[in-house]
Amino acid sequence: MRQCSRTACGQQAVATLTYVYADSTVVLGPLSQLAEPHAYDLCAAHAERLTVPRGWVVVRLELASVSCSDDLLALADAVREPRRAAMGAGAPERVPEPVGRPHAHLRVLDGEG
Repeated sequence: MRQCSRTACGQQAVATLTYVYADSTVVLGPLSQLAEPHAYDLCAAHAERLTVPRGWVVVRLELASVSCSDDLLALADAVREPRRAAMGAGAPERVPEPVGRPHAHLRVLDGEG
């Protein structure tokens, strides 16, 4: 059992938070199998109340819907998508889709929501 990374919180961690600084993106997903040195484990309450700096994007992977490793590919593509859009004409015309189920369980929130 891993505990929440927030100071003075002793609750059990249920989610892992990572930052993609190059894309100004925060990724919040299910608890990773192994503790990562540059990730933060959060309890349900802190994961729900997460706020990010203005202008940052939050990618939330539904904690209850994760059931296969293909979700990692979907999550990586979701993080890359804002950069592809910003690149515009320089982006490849066709981006291959990952193998697996559709990305309906992912949602992107702006940093102000």
